[in-house]
Amino acid sequence: MSAAFWVILTGSFAAAACALVGSFLVLRKQAMLSDAISHAVLPGIAIAFLLTASRNTFPMLIGAGMFGLLTVYLTEFLHKKGRLKHDSSMGIVFTTLFAIGVIIITMFAGQVDLDQECILYGEIVYVPWDRWIWFDMDMGPRAVWILGFVLTLNVMFVSFFFKELKVYSFDPQFAAAMGIPVTLIHYMLMGSVSFSTIAAFESVGAILVVALLIVPPATAYLLTTDLKKMLLLSVLIGVLSAISGYYLAVFINGSVAGAIAVMTGFFFALAFLFNPESGFFYRIFLKSEQKKMILEMGKPSLAKKQS
Repeated sequence: MSAAFWVILTGSFAAAACALVGSFLVLRKQAMLSDAISHAVLPGIAIAFLLTASRNTFPMLIGAGMFGLLTVYLTEFLHKKGRLKHDSSMGIVFTTLFAIGVIIITMFAGQVDLDQECILYGEIVYVPWDRWIWFDMDMGPRAVWILGFVLTLNVMFVSFFFKELKVYSFDPQFAAAMGIPVTLIHYMLMGSVSFSTIAAFESVGAILVVALLIVPPATAYLLTTDLKKMLLLSVLIGVLSAISGYYLAVFINGSVAGAIAVMTGFFFALAFLFNPESGFFYRIFLKSEQKKMILEMGKPSLAKKQS
């Protein structure tokens, strides 16, 4: 298969995996928590590299997952115990952990194959040449298997706990009153976000993965009020962004990851402007029609006064 196919498939898997769990972050009004996690897991990745001296996927996922959950715990701890606002505690935690990760990489970069730019920006065009060899068999690009595995886990998680996630996302207090283990669901969701983030690191990088976690779900949120439809639309928009982003990058000879992020913004702009129920232009048209209606209603009374 061609390199273009593998790049598009990798981007589609990354977008779909991120969109599924990102939808619940959007509903919980915790969108920027994904940005915090995507940066704060850097020490976990660096430590996994130092301990294993390899780019083995499993230690990376474990390290990133642990620091992702640590980010959530510390954020909640500072918010509740330190009486800080949620955004302030989030900013303190993720900047501190990210800085620690940068220091670790800077100090020990010569011992492992790890650099800051790869983690921050990623490079999806190299995916077809990073193969997984299993018992002398070429199984295909390693990133495809990793992201496919994480996507499968996310689909299973959302499917098995859909009712709990739905109630938790809209009303955590009611969910707790119903006996739903809110804390467990919360940390499972954050764990899924962490795993999705680290799985997409080498493809789109820590910064651009935030676009895949937030923008497609936010776009779907503008288009529907049904959670199931929102999940499907967010995945569809993410996949379309990956496909169109690749061809945009080829056309402009630019970064594929950056082009994918641009296309997520493009689809959001379309939904924001042309949504047939609450889009920007629809609201302008509605106001115009209301003015016409008011003027038409005022014409008979004006004619009576003149007579």
